Amino acid sequence: MSVTPPGGESERPARTAAVIPAAGRGVRLGPGAPKALRPLSGTPMLVHAVRAMAGSRAVSLVVVVAPPDGADEVQRLLDAYPLTGTTEVVVVPGGETRQESVRLGLAAVPDSVTTVLVHDAARPLVPVDTVDAVVAAVRDGSPAVVPALPVTDTVKRVEPRTGDRAGEPEPVVGTPERALLRAVQTPQGFDRATLAAAHEKIVLEGDGATDDAGMVERMGVEVVVVPGHEEAFKVTRPLDLVLAEAVLARRRKNDGF
Repeated sequence: MSVTPPGGESERPARTAAVIPAAGRGVRLGPGAPKALRPLSGTPMLVHAVRAMAGSRAVSLVVVVAPPDGADEVQRLLDAYPLTGTTEVVVVPGGETRQESVRLGLAAVPDSVTTVLVHDAARPLVPVDTVDAVVAAVRDGSPAVVPALPVTDTVKRVEPRTGDRAGEPEPVVGTPERALLRAVQTPQGFDRATLAAAHEKIVLEGDGATDDAGMVERMGVEVVVVPGHEEAFKVTRPLDLVLAEAVLARRRKNDGF
């Protein structure tokens, strides 16, 4: 994977960049390597995610945000799986929270970039058509765009049990209208100035924000939805790995992927 630091007058303008925060441990997949480094059909999930972003002709730069003390390891990993196209890949150390990691990744994006995608490393199989649709919507004037799918299950609002009552049955307090709900995926796309303003103005305590579009919403900026894809699911639990392997096997059979 070619690695060229951003910046410099001679650099080819990177009009659209993708930031991939990959500093999480992925505890729900069990002990071991960080989730983004777990193998999927013999290739780390992070590599699949980088390839998914680089597969879009609109994306000319991918910024991978590594664990704070793991940038060298991630760099060596990506060097072992070089891209075949012209997309540049930069690795930077991240922070203690996802929000901080995205902010650090955004700081590594050159000023020439006007559209920024933020993509979960744990969504390694997002199709290029979905990436392109998000980019197109931002370039058409939407400051914040998220791919999403209709919710197929009935959803209940509950009153969580905490403290000494944790684990007890939780009472239902409402049933949202399913037709008005969407399950959000990534990459989320943003006008670069809008995303930068959100990370400058929205300060959340604890684990910080896990959804950049939600930060933009807090500023009163409209967020719009474009169709997502069923293969852009998040690999979080062991069963998700089984499904991801099946998707890759089908792609190899049908598409030679």
